[in-house]
Amino acid sequence: MVLGGNGFEGFEVSSFTDSYAKLIFLPQSHEGPGPRDIDEARDMQATVRTYTIRSVDTDRSEVAIDFVVHGDTGVAGPWASRAKPGDKLYITDSHGAYAPDPAADWHLLAGDESAIPAISVALQALPEKARAKVFVEVAGPQDEIDFDTRGDVDVVWVHRGAGADEVGEEHAGDNAPLVAAVRSAEWLPGQVQVFIHGEAQTVMHNLRPYIRKERGVAPKWAASISGYWRRGRTEETFRVWKQELAAAEATVKE
Repeated sequence: MVLGGNGFEGFEVSSFTDSYAKLIFLPQSHEGPGPRDIDEARDMQATVRTYTIRSVDTDRSEVAIDFVVHGDTGVAGPWASRAKPGDKLYITDSHGAYAPDPAADWHLLAGDESAIPAISVALQALPEKARAKVFVEVAGPQDEIDFDTRGDVDVVWVHRGAGADEVGEEHAGDNAPLVAAVRSAEWLPGQVQVFIHGEAQTVMHNLRPYIRKERGVAPKWAASISGYWRRGRTEETFRVWKQELAAAEATVKE
């Protein structure tokens, strides 16, 4: 979906390939000007969701964002499926933390549908002939896309058989097929830079320990490994889960 309008001149563009912004969905009953910041948005009973910036066209004053639509569930997907030219959506400035490092000997990128936009931008940014292995978990072949890249990239599509919110526990979380795919991947020689995002149980409790502990990748090269969402939780309750996880990890370190 492409967003544009009078407010673009104040939009600050991040230089990272995993750039994200907060999308602010106001109640249909709202009248008057939009919020000036997140705090004011919440005072207006707005719903806030975090989304990856797919691309920015400064010449046309446009921002492109990819949405995953899974029926009428959620807030952002249904809004995107019904949106028409002229509808209003408020967006914050973009932020990020990751971009492919030319100093890496090879790159490992993995995730589910929620990570496809960031993986797409990262692959576009790869230097010519840069080596990369990519693993993407989706429902099935109908969800596969082509990636634009100058790099030497191997892409493995991992099929779970249904939408992420439709499969049972035997194909989710600790048992997500993405875990087995990444763990069984050939490990190339040299320094790897890792980017893994997706469902939090899959990433934080399985793939992050595998990369950092079993493979021994230093934090500098494996800093961008985290959950984008949590099965069974809204973004609001997912934030609580992340705070609890961070507190638990801090206690273990102490």
